[in-house]
Amino acid sequence: MKLGQERFSENNQLLGQLLDEKKCLIAVHRGSWGGNIIQNTVGAYIASFRMGADMVEADVNSSTDGILYCFHDNHEKDVFGVDKLIKTMDSQEIESYHPLNAVSLPCAHRINRLTEVLSFLPERKLLNIDRAWDIFPQLLALLDQYPKALQQVVIKAPLKAKDALEVMNNHPTKYMFMPICYSMADVEEALSYKDINIVGCEIIAFSDQDELYQDASIADIHAKGLYTWVNAIQLGDYNRKPLFGPLDDDISVLQDPALGWGKLFEKKIDIIQTDWPALLYQHRKEALGVK
Repeated sequence: MKLGQERFSENNQLLGQLLDEKKCLIAVHRGSWGGNIIQNTVGAYIASFRMGADMVEADVNSSTDGILYCFHDNHEKDVFGVDKLIKTMDSQEIESYHPLNAVSLPCAHRINRLTEVLSFLPERKLLNIDRAWDIFPQLLALLDQYPKALQQVVIKAPLKAKDALEVMNNHPTKYMFMPICYSMADVEEALSYKDINIVGCEIIAFSDQDELYQDASIADIHAKGLYTWVNAIQLGDYNRKPLFGPLDDDISVLQDPALGWGKLFEKKIDIIQTDWPALLYQHRKEALGVK
């Protein structure tokens, strides 16, 4: 699959090859965590890749002294047991904590710096970086130190993060980028940034009536040389809006994968983000004949 602008084709080559080979890539939300394995850590990513994942997600935030950590802000109480934002801590404090495991007991592991995750990232595996749009200058400067990031890292941000988009537009190294889109107008707005290497879109559809849920919109995005990414995870209370209509992890795990993930295959979605990589891998193998 050819992605993005021709002038950035070398940067996007691996991702395009994997999309051709796998038909639909499996991206794992914060890695696979449970027991003593902590979310957003190398351990969680090892588990994901062993379960068949093609890509893992890292939420990235900075300490007050400029160290980037793979950590989802606003989850400090869950992971550290403290009611304090990671953005207000220095690296010494952050690394003093023993994260809480699946039964809320401290474990021996630590959360990871982004440098550790980048050093670990295996060949032909991908990393999606999320929630870092307030620190893009710092993030891009760090990625510049890791040559493999050019073909193995996809950065995500919402279109409302205008300053971040300008940073991406002006940065000389053209890392792969994925905007979060709610409409075709959003897709067109993203593409107006001519010097951003846009390779795909996370498409949001709160119901099956929304524009980006429609097969014609998905085909239009593909015609623009972009992949489509759907977030199938379900988190939050009972009245939280779904991210892509009824096609989610819950229906796929609790009822039948053909009713959720299988429908996403039928709609030609290129990347599915999930909390259940092993089950999605098995269904992809059965439905698409892909290992």
